[in-house]
Amino acid sequence: MRSADLLRSAEEPETDPFFPYFSRRLREMLEREEPSIAGVSLNFLNQALCAFAMLGFLRQEAPQLRLVVGGGLVTSWLSRPEWHDQFCGLVNHWVAGRGEERLLEVVQGLQEHPSSCGLSASLLRGRKEVSSGLRTLPPPDYTLLPIHKSLSPGFILPFAASTGCYWNRCAFCPERAEENPYHFIPPDRVAAQLAALTAQTKPVLLHLLDNALRPDLMQALAASPPGAPWYGFVRFTRHLTDPDFCRALRRSGCVLLKLGVESGDQAVLDRERKGIDLETASRALRTLKEAGITTYVYLLFGTPSEEEAAARKTLDFTVRHAPYIDFLNLAIFNLPLHSPDARGLERHAHYEGDLSLYTGFVHPQGWHRGLVRQFLDKEFKRHPVVAAILKNDPPAFTSNHAPFFRKS
Repeated sequence: MRSADLLRSAEEPETDPFFPYFSRRLREMLEREEPSIAGVSLNFLNQALCAFAMLGFLRQEAPQLRLVVGGGLVTSWLSRPEWHDQFCGLVNHWVAGRGEERLLEVVQGLQEHPSSCGLSASLLRGRKEVSSGLRTLPPPDYTLLPIHKSLSPGFILPFAASTGCYWNRCAFCPERAEENPYHFIPPDRVAAQLAALTAQTKPVLLHLLDNALRPDLMQALAASPPGAPWYGFVRFTRHLTDPDFCRALRRSGCVLLKLGVESGDQAVLDRERKGIDLETASRALRTLKEAGITTYVYLLFGTPSEEEAAARKTLDFTVRHAPYIDFLNLAIFNLPLHSPDARGLERHAHYEGDLSLYTGFVHPQGWHRGLVRQFLDKEFKRHPVVAAILKNDPPAFTSNHAPFFRKS
């Protein structure tokens, strides 16, 4: 989260623990391909130091190489109003959002700034304009990747049917703070593309990457199964309370759904504009369990609308619905740095670094992070019913590996 640390990683790539591997591989590719451009996709914080070490190595080995960097983390950086290019001389082009067309422009020479620093205005606009082309883009091609060389039991096919979030109303949402638009591929095209991709790649699992799968997309998958077991994140809607609908999802290959209950207090959900009805959530969890679909439930603590009594209601809801919950994800609320909903909250620095995406705040009801963490560690996680669910979590893996650890 500190640009100085990332620059140091670029200046001293040999200090990166992965240097022996990536230096050999990148040197081989440079010699074999003699490229004029290289793209780096930087999505997560834990990739940042290594990504910059690779960028620094490439700059040392091939000074004339044009380096283009995009990805989820980069998109978040570029959405900050105070963003300025701290990495001039290292990166030629930054790309926010979907970058297919912008990358083609660079490759085809339409961006005539090989030594440019900073963010090209046309690249920033691409975050919104290029996304509108999502409906017409061809499906991804995985044939050039070593898709069967992984720690997983087989290839996991990732597929994004949309960008942004179709709900897009939750308070303090990073998607809203970054003004990420929502665009989607029509459900019938998704079903057709998935059928072709699964036939081509023979995956053991299909991961639908959307922030939330639309109900009409789930209906399309139920009508035209993709040909592989699949899972993804969904919102609680009345569709999930319909036994016939859930059984159809299961027959289509749905093995697990990730669901954000967030809070067991309806007042908190309403104030945070989550659009979740706890009665609907309760019925949906029961219906999914009866249909044989594994549930991974997400809970969020410490929002500005929550206090200790509300957090205990979440514990009560979890205990009551424990027979229908297979996995749990417990998170403590982070306030996006430029959230439009943060007006009126007293804020303070929480994460060090000029690239931080979040800020600390004074909780209006005194329910600060220390108290939340104490409640989770000493009460919530120690409840015997909750503790039993938490033991189901894949050891040393994450929620995205849960489908391989499901009991049924």
